[in-house]
Parts: sequence; C-alpha cells; structure tokens
Amino acid sequence: MKKLTRKLEPHLFMVPSYLVLLVFMGYPLLNCIRLALSNYKVTQLDNVTFAGLDNFKRIFADSQIGMIAANTIKFVLITLLCQLVLGFILALALKKPFKGRGIYQGIVFLPWAFSGFLVGLTFQWMFNGEYGPINDILLKLHIIDEKISFLGSPNLAIYTVIIALVWQGIPFFGIMILAALQSVPEDLIEAAKIDGANSIKRFTKVTVPCIKPTLIVTVLLRTIWIFNNADIIYIMTKGGPANSSDTLSSYMFMKAYSTLDFGFASALGVLFMLGLTVYIIGFIKVTKYNQAGDHV
Repeated sequence: MKKLTRKLEPHLFMVPSYLVLLVFMGYPLLNCIRLALSNYKVTQLDNVTFAGLDNFKRIFADSQIGMIAANTIKFVLITLLCQLVLGFILALALKKPFKGRGIYQGIVFLPWAFSGFLVGLTFQWMFNGEYGPINDILLKLHIIDEKISFLGSPNLAIYTVIIALVWQGIPFFGIMILAALQSVPEDLIEAAKIDGANSIKRFTKVTVPCIKPTLIVTVLLRTIWIFNNADIIYIMTKGGPANSSDTLSSYMFMKAYSTLDFGFASALGVLFMLGLTVYIIGFIKVTKYNQAGDHV
C-alpha cells in the first residue's frame, strides 16, 4: 500500500495540471474528432449529420492532397535543415566573448520575437514582383534582366515562404545551441586536447555528444512548429498559386475558414495529429533520446 501511495503521490500533485490539460486540450481534441465524423458546414448548420468516415474518404480522393503532402515534406525538411545549420553557425560565432556581444545577440535574436503576421507582411513586400526590393537589388546587380514574380510563380512561391520562416527560426536554434555549448565542461575539451585530438575531433567526439540532448529536443520542437505553421503561408501566398505553396496545415486552415467546411478540415486535423504522433515516437526512438549524453 505504501509503495502504491508513493507512486501515486507525484500524480496527485499534478492533478491541477491534468485538469488544465483536460479542459484546454482534451475537450478541443474530442470535439475535433466529433467534427471529423460529421457533415459540419457553417453555411448549413441546420443540416449537421453523422458522416462516418466520409470526410476521410474525401481527403484521399482530393486531387491536390498528393502535391500538398509532398510540399509539406519539402517545406519542413528544407526549412529545418537551413535553420539548424545557420543556427549552429550563429551559436558558434557567439560562443566566444567579444566587444559588443550583448548588443549583437539582442539584434540577431530579435526575429524570434516577431509575430508570424509581421514576418509574413515584411517578406511579402520584399518579394513583391512589382515594387519589392529583392527584384530591385537583383536588377541593379545584373543578376536578372527582368522582374520575377516570386509570389506568383508555382515554382518559386513555396521557397519565398521557406526563406521567411528560416529567417524567423534561426534565432531559436541559435539560443538553444549557444546555451548548450556554454554548458559543455571545459575539462573534457582540455582532456581531448591533451590526448592529441584536433579541433574537428573535439567537436564531433566531445562537443556534439554533450549537446545531443538539446539538439534532439530543439529539432523535435522546431519540426512540430514548422509542420503547424500556416500564418506566414496564408499572409504571403494564401497557398497559391494553384496550391503550389500549400502545406497540410495551411490547406486545413483554408478549408476551415475559406470554404467553412469544418468537417473536412477537422478530418485533416485528425490525420495531421496522428502523423505527428507517429513521427514524434519514431524520432525519439531513432535518436535514442533516453541514452543521449550517457556515453560522454
């Protein structure tokens, strides 16, 4: 009985948190599943009926869903890789003290404080095909001969959104990796030097294993946030032209608030959630997060 009480004691202290999660996450989740199984359109509230799996069948029958799924994978992979590499470079550059480092850190980390709405508007203006400064700079440098419609091109629209999101997300990686780098024990670095390890081996054999837990969590969080990102896409391109810059999250957003078909959008949301859950479980197993840093 005492052993059982000790096991349950932490959960008793967490009851308020569990209640908050149940109210603010459990109810919306159950309601989303209910809507996904219903024929629910805001324009036809007097004709809400049980639809079963019809909404899910409509998703797989949608001619655009294959392209949008491919867009989502491309969008997430390119954005995540660029943010990781550039954020790592930023963290390494800021690791050693130099004059004015505090001011410089404040400036380079500023994009993370901006809202997606503001970032989307800014980059929409920058990449505007008629009066955007990007076209003007490229013309003056003689890189292009005529203005490019970045946001109106099916081949370029998604990459303009990726550039905007990369710019916004670099500081998050920079902050997290910089904090992890500063926590690496100096005695391990010195021991590696004494053993004759060069800078590359010290980085790969000492630094990276030490910061691996932080890297895993940061990559996981950013992947989820990039998957869920819809505001910048909506503001810059609205998923166009012809869904060429749509991802699953933005497509779900458009279906919910453009067509007001909440049943279809909720079914997309359920599939989206299941896909992310599988990804998270697989990612944690593949990266062996529970063992990260144990061998350092």
